Amino acid sequence: MARTKTNICGGARLADFLTIGFLAMNCPLDKVKQALEQHEAHSKRRRGLPHEVLVYFVMAMCLYANVAYEEVLRLVVEGLRHLLGDEELGNLIVSKGAISQARGQVGAEPLKQLYREQVQPHGPKDMPGVFYRDKRLMAIDGSCLEMPDEKANADHFGYPGSSRGDSAFPQMRFVAMVECGTHTVCHANEGTYATSEMALTGPVIDCADASMLVMADRNFYGYSFWQRATQTGAKLLFRVKSNLLLPREQDLGDGSYLCRVYPSAKDRRHQTNAVQVRVIEYTLEGIADAEPSYRLVTNWLSDEEAPAHELAALYHQRWTIEQTFDEMKTHLAERALTLRSKRPQLVLQEFYAWLLVHAAIRRMMTQAAAASAQAAQDLSFIHAVRVLKRRLPACVAIPPCAAPIVV
Repeated sequence: MARTKTNICGGARLADFLTIGFLAMNCPLDKVKQALEQHEAHSKRRRGLPHEVLVYFVMAMCLYANVAYEEVLRLVVEGLRHLLGDEELGNLIVSKGAISQARGQVGAEPLKQLYREQVQPHGPKDMPGVFYRDKRLMAIDGSCLEMPDEKANADHFGYPGSSRGDSAFPQMRFVAMVECGTHTVCHANEGTYATSEMALTGPVIDCADASMLVMADRNFYGYSFWQRATQTGAKLLFRVKSNLLLPREQDLGDGSYLCRVYPSAKDRRHQTNAVQVRVIEYTLEGIADAEPSYRLVTNWLSDEEAPAHELAALYHQRWTIEQTFDEMKTHLAERALTLRSKRPQLVLQEFYAWLLVHAAIRRMMTQAAAASAQAAQDLSFIHAVRVLKRRLPACVAIPPCAAPIVV
C-alpha cells in the first residue's frame, strides 16, 4: 500500500525546534549518553548519525506521529544543534533506510532504561487529587496498542482474535501504574498480545512502596497477587468480583467489616494461610449506568484512619488511568495506529519513547498547574500538546534549515 509522506504544515516553526529542546530538558543529554554506553549502543563512528540524536528522534516521532521521518529528523538535528554543536552534527540529513538502520543499532534497552530512571511520581503534596492523607494515589490497569501489519510484528506480538478471525493489526499488551493526580505513567511492563495482564502486572506492583495507595479493578485481585502487593508496604484498594467469598467477621463503626481470605478452599476449611482484609460495600444512588453494588477490599484496616465513605469516593479516581490511556492513544498519537514501527525491536523502542514523551508533557502540565494553584488533572492535555508543538516562546535563535549532506 502506498504511503504519503507528510510535512509540517506551513514549514517548521521556531517552536518546533524548541520542542526538541524541551524533550532534551526532560530527558537530559548526559543521561541519554550514559544509557547508550551502558548498553553498548553508542555511536561507533563520527560521520554517522549520532545515536543520542537518534534517541531524541524516536521521542519526536511520537510527538509528530503524522510527519515523515526525514522531516522529524531535521527538526531534531536543528533543535539539538545548540546542545551538540556544529562539529558534532555538521549539516546532517539521512535517508529513511539509514534512520531505520540506526534505530536497530540503538535497540530498545536504552529507551527502557531512560524511562525507568527519568519517569517517577512527581505531583506536589498540596495539589488536589495527588494524595489521600499521606499516601500518593496510584492506579493499575492494562491496555493494548496497535502497530503496522508487518509479518515480523505479527509473528512476535500476535493478533487479537475476533468472531471473523484475526483483527486487522497486530497488538502488544501492557500494564501500567499511573499517578492519579498527574496522569503520569510511572511504571509499565509490556508483552505480546497473548501475555495475560496478570503476568505483566507483577513487575509493575513491585515498584509500589509505603508512600502509595494503589487502586486496581476487580480483574487484578487474587490471593497471591494481593500477597505480593502487600509486601511492597503500599496500602491497597482493589475492587473484587461479586462471587468472591467474603464472610462478615467483625463489623466496624463506618459500615465496613473485617474478614479473612484464603488461597484455596482447603485452606479455608483448615483455616490456614489466612490474610485479613477490610471490606467496603456500597451503592451509587442516582448515578446513570451505575452497577447494583460495589465491593472493595483494602489492607488499610483502620476505619478511623481511612473511613469507608472516603475510600469508596476515592476508588473512582482510578478511572483517571483510562483517561491517561486515551490521552496517549488518541490525542498524542493522532493517527489510526498508535505505533508506527515495522519491527518488534523498534516497536518496543517506540513504546518507551512514547511513555517518555507523555511523561514530559504531563510534567509540564503539573508545573503549570502548581504555578496557578490548580489541579494538573483539570488542565487540557490536548491544549498542552498544542502548546508544546506550536506555542513555546521564542527565547533563542535557531537556524531554520541547513544545506544537507547525505550520510
